[in-house]
Amino acid sequence: MLINDKLIEQNMTMYRLSKESGVPQATLNDICSGKTDLEKCAAGTLYKIAKVLNVSVEDILDSANIIRSEFETFKSNTCHYVKDMGDIDFMIDVLETDQISALYKKHWYPEAFYLLAMVDYLSRENNIPLCTKYDDLRTKKLQKPIYPAGVLLTSEVLKSDEPIKKAEADAIPEFKKFNIMESEVRNVV
Repeated sequence: MLINDKLIEQNMTMYRLSKESGVPQATLNDICSGKTDLEKCAAGTLYKIAKVLNVSVEDILDSANIIRSEFETFKSNTCHYVKDMGDIDFMIDVLETDQISALYKKHWYPEAFYLLAMVDYLSRENNIPLCTKYDDLRTKKLQKPIYPAGVLLTSEVLKSDEPIKKAEADAIPEFKKFNIMESEVRNVV
């Protein structure tokens, strides 16, 4: 498992990881021993561990042969990365590691487009020119729109299309361009 490997590589104890991440040592023991299934771990827990070990949540999940996290989890992790790293450092990290291309090559199109939309959105917010490397991807979009889970649930409960229409109207342009109806990327807890 990547967590155990990183602990050894960084000469870090589980106790230190617990203190620096805020994840209880008992939880870390359960994760590292395989007692706890990574797929059932809270995204925030994995994010805290990944941040201290300087890896991505996706790297941790991939190392456990978990093919793919839920898209809502991916979105949440991305927003947390932006909040913790800051706009510019996040953009530099994504562009230097070429995560967008890696996700696209895996055919993980929602994740690739979400990450590209986030970079484009942050570029606009910070008055930075767009990275032209992804111009070919900017001509594509998902076949079907993706809505936040809460919007779909509300629409179902109310038996109304109004929440979906509102999500479309409120969507951030950079996300909507790829058929991702995202309206809030800043207020993450």
